[in-house]
Amino acid sequence: MSTLSITTLATHASPTAISLPPAHVQQLPERVLQFGTGVLLRGLPDYLIDRANRQGIFNGRIVVVKSTDGGDMTAFARQDNLYTLCIRGIENGQTAEENVICSAISRVLSAKQQWDEILHLAASPDLQIVISNTTEVGIQLTQDSIHQSPPDSFPGKLLAVLYARYKVFSGDLNKGLVIVPTELIPDNGTTLASILRELAHQNDLQPDFIHWLETANTCCNSLVDRIVPGHPDAATRKALTEELGYEDDLLIISEVYRLWAIDVPAGSDEEHIKNTLSFHQADNSVFIQPDIDLFRELKLRLLNGTHTLSCGLAFLGGFTTVREGMEDELLSAFVSRVMLTDLIPGIPYPIDEAVARRFGMQVLDRFRNPFIEHRWLGITMQYSAKMKMRIIPVLLNHYEQADVTTQPATPQYIALGFAAYLLFMRGVTQKENVWQGERAGEVYPINDSQAGYFAGLWAGLSPAALVDTTLKNTGLWGTDLSRLPGFAEAVVQNLLQLVEQGASATLTARINAYGTVINELI
Repeated sequence: MSTLSITTLATHASPTAISLPPAHVQQLPERVLQFGTGVLLRGLPDYLIDRANRQGIFNGRIVVVKSTDGGDMTAFARQDNLYTLCIRGIENGQTAEENVICSAISRVLSAKQQWDEILHLAASPDLQIVISNTTEVGIQLTQDSIHQSPPDSFPGKLLAVLYARYKVFSGDLNKGLVIVPTELIPDNGTTLASILRELAHQNDLQPDFIHWLETANTCCNSLVDRIVPGHPDAATRKALTEELGYEDDLLIISEVYRLWAIDVPAGSDEEHIKNTLSFHQADNSVFIQPDIDLFRELKLRLLNGTHTLSCGLAFLGGFTTVREGMEDELLSAFVSRVMLTDLIPGIPYPIDEAVARRFGMQVLDRFRNPFIEHRWLGITMQYSAKMKMRIIPVLLNHYEQADVTTQPATPQYIALGFAAYLLFMRGVTQKENVWQGERAGEVYPINDSQAGYFAGLWAGLSPAALVDTTLKNTGLWGTDLSRLPGFAEAVVQNLLQLVEQGASATLTARINAYGTVINELI
């Protein structure tokens, strides 16, 4: 069987529908420098640029910088930088499938072996945009010299590129770049801009360059949202290869849903940013606007928050994957209700309820995706930190919004999810310094920085005392949660039932007690 390449495309006859790239794309100029070869970048930004190129809108390709030696650099060269994106999922309640051969990448360069070529690209008048996804630890300030070949850190490499560009164009203010990091940290663009400034001072770069850095270049905060699990397992790959009719070592799978929200920093030229990032016109999932907090809150509370409140209950109830859990009527009801009844009303941001409900429907479609295997146990990673970031602000806002003349209603589904979190955190043994919990006689890892703290509580306290101690721990939550009327009592009641009867029986009792099953959000 042939391998994906420009040559084989010319004669390839696939047994299935494939969206092929138009021939003219191979001649488009290199307008984007991208740091990172990860599947998220290829499954979202690169896909969106490819989509715009097909429509004759953006008309530019991407040069990718690979900073590490891992992975197969030669796969891109063998396949003429083409790769297949297999889009699989649920959209508006219906199964959706599409196969796209993406051709937005023109070259992949090794930072360690081809640094001179990367600096040469900095001198290109066609270059306009920088995109990055170097993981959350990539955007950090370190002691780094931009005169190394290459610098150690991502900010160091980027600053070296910008400095080279500044010198080539003699500080021309029209030659700055629009920089859009997609790393999953708050205010990623603002943080990166601050690091670049500090690193420029550390490297004793001249004041004129620092002025150019700050005025000619724009770092935009951005939020990306698309599940791209990575390379498929062997069985899935074999089935897709037979379906497509060719080998593709770079093939990836993604869900249907996609979002890229990009902010316009205060004082920046919004029209210039939109014109530069013209690919946004090709897909209604790209938003460029002065405030993207709406998107951040919806994702953080309704997608991530629902995951957080459901994962412990689902895992302890015997479910392995999110899809598997969504096939169960009672757990699916809990997931829907915790989102509708407790999370949407408590979002600490002014959001139109209809907008939130539409987003919620999309979240449920994503959870039901039969093509994505998202494991509940994986979602419990750093459970405590996620609970603090995603859930506690909603819980506090729920009580703050209550009528002061009446007793605020306890958010029952948050209370149940919180109780399941406490039970999940019951460490019974340690293996290689990792605390282990127990489910139905089998141990599981508790990958949480607070695992030792909770193991100690469970070893010495009753469930009621444990709840009281935990809720009063302002170091964990930033506030005393025991002061919230009715919340401690609800958590204790749920925790006792979870301990005595198990997750499945507790879920059954609570869903039946709190009303009829909700199948739809609207």
